[in-house]
Amino acid sequence: MTSRTITRRVRGIPASDGAGVKLTRVIGQPMLDSLDPFLLLDEFGSDSADDYLAGFPDHPHRGFETVTYMLDGRMRHRDNHGNSGLLESGSVQWMTAGRGIVHSEMPEQDHGLMRGFQLWVNLAAKDKMMPPRYQDIAPGKIPTAEPAQGVKVRVVAGEMFGVRGPVDGIAIAPVYLDIALEPGAKLSVPLPEDHSAFAYVFEGDAVQVGAETLGLRELGVLSRGDAVELAVAADAKAARVLLVAGRPLNESVARYGPFVMNTPEQIVQAMQDYQAGRF
Repeated sequence: MTSRTITRRVRGIPASDGAGVKLTRVIGQPMLDSLDPFLLLDEFGSDSADDYLAGFPDHPHRGFETVTYMLDGRMRHRDNHGNSGLLESGSVQWMTAGRGIVHSEMPEQDHGLMRGFQLWVNLAAKDKMMPPRYQDIAPGKIPTAEPAQGVKVRVVAGEMFGVRGPVDGIAIAPVYLDIALEPGAKLSVPLPEDHSAFAYVFEGDAVQVGAETLGLRELGVLSRGDAVELAVAADAKAARVLLVAGRPLNESVARYGPFVMNTPEQIVQAMQDYQAGRF
């Protein structure tokens, strides 16, 4: 077994998106522009409605996938193809924008805590113009494994500890785990050896990743390997870690706002198609 180690540490930076929603950008910022195939990771979290109420009005996407994981709160999504759905606490939406979609994501609450993540996942050149699709996963459809004492793992994508996540048909063969560790807990997580992977601590004080400690709201880019060892000290707070891995595409990336293609010419075409109403 080859254990993964932390090769790079990144802390998020304050940012805003949509109609001024305040968030923390962890991937997709100067310290970590991308981690093939992952293009962006935003964490949003506030109990002040002023930080999120304006939401994300109609906006386009082409050439990649968005993964929204709601920890707390309610968000309604609608698109220009007539699709609509509600993301509630504990739910996940894996949206494949493909050749183009215009959608909105608007809070269905005017007070209380709104918290979660959005991850952008690149699509291979052969898949960039595929038809758009959604996988809306209700909280009760996400299985939880308890592989060790003091450990609970919500398996959103991938097969792990005897359970399979509900997200399927994704070309990068993703692993997407929400791991909760009590004080003194330890866990070895198997991962495909050549997948890009990162760990992000979003609750607690710190988590030991291999021989190093990853602090709260710190992302660790992981080396190649077939497993990662996680632990929380006996005298520390309980912690939660987002552990995500995916097969790298190793393709050229041309990126402009909500369009991610392989060449500048394809970006120009995406802009022209959007302006002409062909999404």
